[in-house]
Amino acid sequence: MSDATSTRRSPDLLGQTVVVIGGSAGIGLETARRARSEGAAIIITGRNRDRLDRAALEVEADRTAVFDANDPAALEAFFESLPDPIDHVMVTAGAPRYRAPLQIPPEEARHDLTEHLLLAINVARSAAGKVKPAGSLIFMGGTGARRPRPGLAIVSTVTVAFPALIANLALELAPVRVNLIAAGFVDTPLSASLLSENLDKRRDELRATLPIRRVVEPADVAALAVHIMSNTALTGATYDIDGGQQLIS
Repeated sequence: MSDATSTRRSPDLLGQTVVVIGGSAGIGLETARRARSEGAAIIITGRNRDRLDRAALEVEADRTAVFDANDPAALEAFFESLPDPIDHVMVTAGAPRYRAPLQIPPEEARHDLTEHLLLAINVARSAAGKVKPAGSLIFMGGTGARRPRPGLAIVSTVTVAFPALIANLALELAPVRVNLIAAGFVDTPLSASLLSENLDKRRDELRATLPIRRVVEPADVAALAVHIMSNTALTGATYDIDGGQQLIS
């Protein structure tokens, strides 16, 4: 009979510090919870103080910060305020812009095209001096807008551009690793707000058609994020997680 202690697994992130920007709900909150279970100290940020406080209690966060991640000055100030080096940054802040490009003013189109990409650049710039050499930055993108469709020109352009930006940032920040998680539909509060009364219909469609025969949950994405954090051979890559959604019409 083998000794049980000989097969006991050490937590993947023991003694490390994980920052989750946008960690008060959905994928961010679930990633913080998963990272905590793997032994990490947790710092979460968000824009809403009440929601952030509730999330902090759930995951026993070591520190919180309230600010808008799309404000470059606030983002820089947050990283400068961290007293010690950190190991990983997961960015789930922001939301896709599903707006027809020819029906919005040019300035709003420019904002929608650049906001998500600039957030990644600003996080990389601000975190560069704080993340340990073996650490990582992980950003959230999507897969749903890779196929051209009327009204999706802006979000499709950002979806296609994001992997190229991530690959280049991986070279700029080396040896710190930079990766992208590209998700399809994930059953989060954001999805609920975007789909509204059509949410249950979409869930049923995906359960019936996805190869995995279930809807992708935040815990699925969190598990992938923690794996990327702990596997130090991964950088400059985009990891799809959509339950096979791209394989069906």
